[in-house]
Amino acid sequence: MKIVFISSQAFSLINFRGELIREMVALGIQVYALAPDFDNKTRAQVQELGATPVSSPMARTGLNPLLDLLDILRLRYVLRSILPDLTFGYFIKPVIYGSIASWLAGVPRRISMIEGLGYVFIREGSGLRRGILRNLVSKLYRLALGLNEKVIFLNRDDIAEFVARRIVPESKAFHLDGIGIDLDYFIPKPLPRSHVTFTLVARMIKAKGIADFVEAARIIRSKGNPDVRFRLIGGIDNNPDSMALADLKRWVAEGLIEWVDHVADIRPWLAETSVFILPSYREGMSRSIQEAMALGRPVITTQTAGCRDSVVEGVNGFLIPVRDPQALASAMERFLNDRRLVLRMGKSSRLMAVKRFDVKEKNRQIMDLLFKAGVPSELQQDTDAGYHSYPDTFVKS
Repeated sequence: MKIVFISSQAFSLINFRGELIREMVALGIQVYALAPDFDNKTRAQVQELGATPVSSPMARTGLNPLLDLLDILRLRYVLRSILPDLTFGYFIKPVIYGSIASWLAGVPRRISMIEGLGYVFIREGSGLRRGILRNLVSKLYRLALGLNEKVIFLNRDDIAEFVARRIVPESKAFHLDGIGIDLDYFIPKPLPRSHVTFTLVARMIKAKGIADFVEAARIIRSKGNPDVRFRLIGGIDNNPDSMALADLKRWVAEGLIEWVDHVADIRPWLAETSVFILPSYREGMSRSIQEAMALGRPVITTQTAGCRDSVVEGVNGFLIPVRDPQALASAMERFLNDRRLVLRMGKSSRLMAVKRFDVKEKNRQIMDLLFKAGVPSELQQDTDAGYHSYPDTFVKS
């Protein structure tokens, strides 16, 4: 059995798919990992997992019909040289162009995972250019997913969106409820004793709610509380929605926030965190939230797809409206005014992470979907939405 993972970012093969790849290799499956940006370090890390790294042509962002067509043909050539039994793509371009290239290469089975819909599908997005791009991406998705046997989604909202837009039929849609994390790697840590530290970990793009976080920090700082820190962690992204470096530097200079560029190991930074913040406008299923929960941190996030799925209001955190810095500041102040909430809700976060986001269980579910014909026996039909879904494992008591 040969399987090819198709990604647009090499690091994601280690960070997001590492344990899954390792398990497949242990079962005797030949795993090939395709990405356009391997360096010596990531190549060696993939090899340590037991997989074969393969450089593939694919720009992560941007739409250029001629270059994209050339990438599809080149990717087809790569796949023809490997002759896999199955391709598994995730992220927008690997799903779209990887599916088309796999079909052209005669790969027998093609399965994709929708990690998130991206900034073009965010409801708050407006304007002629955004509308044209959304329409184009929808058509490309419809073409590519029509060539797939199954399509895995991380939240129900994304399924509803794709079904409503006739991008994918209900019969192909499977709900996974997150990709899982290693609970032996992300373990509970004691809370910081002095300052209350609010941390946002994300790529520095506008749709993550970066500016809303900074404005909420401004609101709280205007009230003169000295025992609070606001920390942004993440790198500038090659994305049309990217934050400007000048803005980040200006906010740091004003004393509103601290900013730390991308870090290889987020755990020490989460250990210094009191409350995790993600005021995102839309997610697939936020891994950063799950990592913070595993360390025993409460969460403030937005009432939107891929964010509200991880938080039970008043149990392990608070849900706020999208694009509402005042509501975010008010939720933060609840933790500043009653620090016992940090401990209580943090314990609930860890409990929920153990019950819902264990990577071992998620990998079993993914492998059921990849390697078992038809609908896995563990899947049940969701009578409300009409698509396949694993049973929920946490309900507010």
